[in-house]
Amino acid sequence: MLRHEFQPGRLVAGAFLTLAGIIYAGDAGGAWETPWFVVIPLVVGGLCLAGAVAVLTRAIRRRRGSPRETNPTPPEPHSGAHH
Repeated sequence: MLRHEFQPGRLVAGAFLTLAGIIYAGDAGGAWETPWFVVIPLVVGGLCLAGAVAVLTRAIRRRRGSPRETNPTPPEPHSGAHH
């Protein structure tokens, strides 16, 4: 059972930011040389893509009527004699 709703936009953003971190880590470790400005388009593009995915996901869930968005009515309390 899922404890929270899956959000693909956050997954995409996390993947691009992790990639940016890996690029800088490789540069810091001496595995390769990375100019400082290379990561900026990667992060900005990743965040834009994540935003587009989030908007698309929200539109799809709204259209389908996701069961997670609806608030179920709480059960009515028992009134009467106890058994």
